[in-house]
Amino acid sequence: MPFVNRELSWLEFNQRVLEEAQRESLPLLERLKFLAITASNLDEFFQVRVGGLHLMQKSGSRKRGITGMTPSQQLQKIRDRATCLYQDQYALLNDELLPKLAQENLILAQWENLTLEQLKILNYRFDNGIFPLLTPLAYDPEVPMPSLPAMHIILVCELINREDNSSRHVFIPMPELLPRFVHLPAMENNKTSNDLLVPTETIVAHCCAELFPDETIKATMPFRITRNGDIAVQEEDVIDLTGEMEEVLAARKTSNTVRLELPDKAPANLKRIVREVTGASPNEVYPLNGPLALSDFMSVAITPGYDDLRDESWQPQPSPIIEPGESIFSTLTDKDILLNHPYESFEPVLRFLEEAASDPHTIAIKQVLYRTASESRVIDALIKAAENGKQVTVLIELKARFDEARNLSRAGELQRAGVQIVYGVKGLKTHAKIALVIRNEDGLLKRYVHLGTGNYNESTSRLYTDVSYLTSLPAYGKDASLFFNAVTGRSKLTRFRKIIPAPTHMKPRLLELIAAEAKRAKNGETAKITAKINSLQDKEIIEALYKAAKQGVIIRLNIRGICCLKTGKRKEAKNIEVVSIIDRYLEHARIFSFHHGGRPLVYIASADWMTRNLDKRVELMIPIEDRPSKKRLIEILNSAFKDNTNAFRILDNGSSQRIERAKGAKHFRMQEHLQKQAHKAAKASAHIRSTTFDPHTPAKSRP
Repeated sequence: MPFVNRELSWLEFNQRVLEEAQRESLPLLERLKFLAITASNLDEFFQVRVGGLHLMQKSGSRKRGITGMTPSQQLQKIRDRATCLYQDQYALLNDELLPKLAQENLILAQWENLTLEQLKILNYRFDNGIFPLLTPLAYDPEVPMPSLPAMHIILVCELINREDNSSRHVFIPMPELLPRFVHLPAMENNKTSNDLLVPTETIVAHCCAELFPDETIKATMPFRITRNGDIAVQEEDVIDLTGEMEEVLAARKTSNTVRLELPDKAPANLKRIVREVTGASPNEVYPLNGPLALSDFMSVAITPGYDDLRDESWQPQPSPIIEPGESIFSTLTDKDILLNHPYESFEPVLRFLEEAASDPHTIAIKQVLYRTASESRVIDALIKAAENGKQVTVLIELKARFDEARNLSRAGELQRAGVQIVYGVKGLKTHAKIALVIRNEDGLLKRYVHLGTGNYNESTSRLYTDVSYLTSLPAYGKDASLFFNAVTGRSKLTRFRKIIPAPTHMKPRLLELIAAEAKRAKNGETAKITAKINSLQDKEIIEALYKAAKQGVIIRLNIRGICCLKTGKRKEAKNIEVVSIIDRYLEHARIFSFHHGGRPLVYIASADWMTRNLDKRVELMIPIEDRPSKKRLIEILNSAFKDNTNAFRILDNGSSQRIERAKGAKHFRMQEHLQKQAHKAAKASAHIRSTTFDPHTPAKSRP
């Protein structure tokens, strides 16, 4: 069966993000934002994916992936493709974005063009805001070099001794607390005419002579190291997981170099010294035609005062089925709640936890946390609940990559408040999104459940598209209890009536659902599969989809990122359409629909169709049987395949092509459509409430 390489498919996804930055129709700072996102994406890709391949290569592994390439072959292909991506990034920055920013009075300053007055200001800022924070590190080939920080710009300086004319080299890491750009207002006729942006490393390069009063600065060069971040806890013999995790975080700071970024025009001797110190091979060096760390341009994209260069803000709307001021538990007694974030506000999910924390009827709260906001109302609610005497149990995943330190801190904070903490499941990451509230209602225990596709993170809930489902239906509540008993008590994930967990049941159920559609197609019945996922990589799932398509099943896949399934006109792929939406929100919701003879089976899930999700993580797939909720999810799925503005078609070579609007066809943009729908529904609901008198009636229990 033909497949597309996972890493190359991811790089094609990042190319799609870059294509948004290249769109001249987008506001300028939105284009800059997308460029910064592509750079941030590349940073994580090199740390994790390239880091992992480096480990395999260094261990001598010649294990071939599903496309038949060894780690070394994959690394070479990645380098070739990443180099093209870098070229596109810097061509866009230098040829289009910087000149256009300058036209809008946001100018990336050249030191030689600054006035004497501006140089005085920068020297003052260096002396008072930068100099005290700098820590020069001397280089001596005979002495072990202190570890240089990864993902930070570092300045290497060549110094000449004025007495004996000898030379030496010093490394100056840019302090983490300093902003990347100093904003310097430029004055014309005593009025601020524009905003000059001066990179911090440029200021240090021109002012650092103060650090070395007896030496002359001969040359300087900024560079940036990416280290292997694919270092995880070996759990087999772990006794103290928190201690082991702290060791992993420390190990990442000194792990091997997987990428070295430096200016393409720089002194050869400085490049040689940096390569020597970092241990970077020629294949790990990326010479760049412009400023390093393009991800830092995000701070420029959000510069206050330039709203005319940004998209009009879209505000999350209140859910039309939730009455303002009414208890979330009263609402759930009558009906289920489906929320489509960020078009609909995340506030009801926060209220669900905050009400439970204060509610005298609440006895217990149980929740899984994977990634949380830095200032988290979720954490505050759980702490408050514990302080109010509720029984609070939180499974906090310490192995959430790059959030390990925050989660360690959060776990300690919760524990000090009296929360019962469980540190994930041995050998698996717990990625499920679930919260359970148990209340005492008239002497009977009643369970309320939140199940979702995204993290309990109010910050990303405004940036990622996700689905929340809240219910008080007993079958879901009982399954939620079974789930928590399994992950906290180390029992088996069995006897579920509704919820489908991974790694035990989800893949078999998906394969079963795909096979059922294939059987219907073979028998001449209508058969369809429509799914929205972030990534598709699992070999068994892809082979099952190929087999179903060959039988005649119509398969439509909306995949944001990795797609290892190979599209095309071959018999096993001709009925498969794959589209990818790149727009102002990050597509993150997982929704699956199987035609099922005209009675669709619809699910939401925390998992993508990747082996790591289906076989190596604790995940949940949730059947949505509530009719209004199911209808809404099918409409969301269908809207992705109507998009003729921000959609790409995935081609048979793994690359993608923007879907152009057919002549005479109406403009359709999925995210804009869903935002308008949410706004219209909220407005209609507010109008109905303002013209209707509703008597209070006794609450009824749901069957």
